[in-house]
Amino acid sequence: MFVTLRGEPYLLWRAVDEHGAALDILLQKRRDKAAAKRFFKRVLRSNPVPRKIITDQLRSYPAAKAEIPELGSVKHVFAKAAARLNNRAENSHQPTRERERRMRGFRDSKRTQAFLSGFGLIRQHFAIKRHLLRASFYRKQLAARFVAWREFTDLAQDPSTGF
Repeated sequence: MFVTLRGEPYLLWRAVDEHGAALDILLQKRRDKAAAKRFFKRVLRSNPVPRKIITDQLRSYPAAKAEIPELGSVKHVFAKAAARLNNRAENSHQPTRERERRMRGFRDSKRTQAFLSGFGLIRQHFAIKRHLLRASFYRKQLAARFVAWREFTDLAQDPSTGF
């Protein structure tokens, strides 16, 4: 996904697990082997080694994967680029696009990286798959998540009330 910052295009790299949850987000200027290697290493720092990696058909992905020893035995699958394909990775960009429109665009790459890294995790906390739940259970789940959020933010604002 491309994001425009003050007229310059930046690439938004996103790692998504099998459930559609964003694992990591990285904003970079380039889309070459070094950028792919940097992203793979960043994802591996905070997550276990995956069984399978699904990417588009860019040749820098296998080149970067070959240079990282942890990914040597990981299966690499290329997703076909087709219009209106139900692609989990592409669908995960929709909240970012919506937020970008509301903010009338991003302006600084460091601030955008910091915002998107936090925004993705917070959004996942409240994004319940409501099409899979009854309305009453959805309301209970959302209320419980808001209670947990309030407890967490109160603890973060006043650490002396914790443990």
